[in-house]
Amino acid sequence: MKQMSMILNRELPLPADLKGEYPLSQAVKDKKAQRDREIREVFEGKSEKFLVIIGPCSADREDAVLEYVHRLAKVNERVKDKLLLIPRVYTNKPRTTGEGYKGMLHQPAPDKAPDLLGGIIAIRRMHIRVMEECGLTAADEMLYPENRSYLDDVLSYEAVGARSVENQQHRLTASGMDIPVGMKNPTSGDLSVMLNSIQAAQSGHSFIYRGNDAATTGNPLAHAILRGGVDKYGTCVPNYHYEDLMRLWELYASRELQNPAVIIDANHSNSNKKYKEQVRIVSEVLHSRNYDQGLKKLIKGVMIESYLKEGSQPIGESLTYGQSITDPCLGWEDTERLLLSIAERV
Repeated sequence: MKQMSMILNRELPLPADLKGEYPLSQAVKDKKAQRDREIREVFEGKSEKFLVIIGPCSADREDAVLEYVHRLAKVNERVKDKLLLIPRVYTNKPRTTGEGYKGMLHQPAPDKAPDLLGGIIAIRRMHIRVMEECGLTAADEMLYPENRSYLDDVLSYEAVGARSVENQQHRLTASGMDIPVGMKNPTSGDLSVMLNSIQAAQSGHSFIYRGNDAATTGNPLAHAILRGGVDKYGTCVPNYHYEDLMRLWELYASRELQNPAVIIDANHSNSNKKYKEQVRIVSEVLHSRNYDQGLKKLIKGVMIESYLKEGSQPIGESLTYGQSITDPCLGWEDTERLLLSIAERV
């Protein structure tokens, strides 16, 4: 008898059961409702606050992530009149070749074997601790659309990555979300793909979701994230320059889309993963935004990768606390200076 290629190890708990085991207090629910409202108003043009979605490339360990967000919360108190800080607590990591660390969802301990049950518990618990202890609600990447049901009551922002943005299930799931969802341009840099994804997410659909016949009404807060692309030779082609932003503004104007908006990802193919370039890139984006009133309305924020320690490290026996094990990040000192500088310039 031929052996199956897929082995079902165990049945995982339903999202409702996990939420019952790890519930939100009423105080946390109220805080999230307030934060969601504030973020929504930025995308609707009712608030002039500038969004900064910032944090580690991957949330690899709970203690370091909590320390980072505690520090971020203190800065938030200093800049909250101008900025809305949204910590990146990214628990799912796409892998181009399938190899490497796939995030805390897969590996609650990066140096140990995958543990999916331990992973879904770990990521929910960590997100709740961020909210309870720091007063901030976080962003995560929607890498696996059906898995977001374990976190859909704790997230205030979600991103659809460059490798997922053409996927039908991602687009349809985004159409049923009640928080902002950013659609990144694909790795090719094709802006029409990204805009098609936004259009799909802003429309209503009927589809199968977690074994159910589901219907959505559309998400008017679906928007663009520019993260740069690569050409046919694999060379990074940034798309944060003034001309790129004006082109996106024109493309938005040619379509009947709600709440035109863009977040600029200062790392990835925009920086060619030269993480310190993020400081310069953010500065240029702010200059373009202040130069043109149309861009000031369009550019709602930036996305920055930073952690306690700058750079990155391979997974090994002795890991440096608070340093990225995926893409390199800004360190805390540069992060704090950058946030205070953004607040002065918006």
